Amino acid sequence: MNTHATQSLHGLLERIYRDESRRVLATLIRLLGDFDLAEEALHEAFRAALEQWARDGVPGNPRAWLVSAGRFKAIDQLRRQARFEALDAHADLPAEGSLELGESVEDDRLRLIFTCCHPALGADAQVALTLREICDLSTEEIARAFLSSPSTVAQRIVRAKQKIRDARIPYEVPARSELPERLEAVLRVIYLVFNEGYFASSGDSLTRSHLSSEAIRLGRLLHELLPEPEVMGLLALMLLHESRRPARTSATGEVVLLDEQDRALWQRELIDEGQALVLQALHSRRFAAYSLQAAIAAVHAEAPTAAATDWPQIVGLYDALLQVHPSPVIELNRAVAVAMRDGPQAGLELLNGLLRRGELADYHLAHAACADFHRRLGHTAEARAAYQRALQLVQQAPDRQFLERRLKELPAG
Repeated sequence: MNTHATQSLHGLLERIYRDESRRVLATLIRLLGDFDLAEEALHEAFRAALEQWARDGVPGNPRAWLVSAGRFKAIDQLRRQARFEALDAHADLPAEGSLELGESVEDDRLRLIFTCCHPALGADAQVALTLREICDLSTEEIARAFLSSPSTVAQRIVRAKQKIRDARIPYEVPARSELPERLEAVLRVIYLVFNEGYFASSGDSLTRSHLSSEAIRLGRLLHELLPEPEVMGLLALMLLHESRRPARTSATGEVVLLDEQDRALWQRELIDEGQALVLQALHSRRFAAYSLQAAIAAVHAEAPTAAATDWPQIVGLYDALLQVHPSPVIELNRAVAVAMRDGPQAGLELLNGLLRRGELADYHLAHAACADFHRRLGHTAEARAAYQRALQLVQQAPDRQFLERRLKELPAG
């Protein structure tokens, strides 16, 4: 094989790995029943492809070839390890080249998502396993994203796989009766990944775009495979938030608040897609928290200016959201919306009640909102104290810069 042909084959395999490796892995996990064995089989299959395709040509169905090759590589390994008995239960596995692509393979990806997000696993383990096995992020990439050490992430993934194996967690899509409870865990993990990418919890950067991109990719995949209303709602919510990314920071990296953003920078195609999904979810009459949050984001997105925002509608949507998903953070967001509708004093009264309850005492955004209400009311001393409290709690450098600037802008006294 000449140099040009070799380079061409390398390029083809790189594209296939990028586009198909997670599908191949998902099917191998189903066939072999073991995450680590399946991952090793995946890489063995690509190594075999590099050698055999150079000699025999590219098969008509590369994905099926890779699945069959990976399966037989794994069987060979188990034979060498004198553990072939472990696969006796899989005597009906397809022969090489016989695997048909269709719903079964797509279901494998859905099975993998539900397995990685099984409620028997801890939240940290669900996130780490999802990013590793479905998104193909390395342990180093996951560690950087969540400010952990690679060894901690690796141990978390190993323990999660052991839990799946030891607890015999089934590799399956839940039955329809179990779907609402199990789907909630999947959606929560995807949204956690998105939020860490869109509102980084700490560090020097406001966002980690690769994480929010991966979450949107997962949301699209889940919507393709399981078009439930709340899947539509979550995907819409992520798209509508993502549409604002270009306007969220200044040239110096500082936070730009929603009402100060240049809306010409918002990405219209993401807004259009998100709004269409919101309408579809709401029309189903089976929506819940993600769809309502997406509806709120859609109201913001359709306002040509901050002043033109339909705050009464947003407050009403927050009222509905609190009915289905009570949360002090949602109450805080509602208080901000009430302040925009009825004035800062109304918002301050609601927020003071929240702070007295103590649930948001260590949440820097609650104190930042309190400071803003006092600033707008001309209460300089109270605003200064609230900004200082927010600065004691903030973890994120761009947020810190914003709060410090607001504090300096207060009149002396």
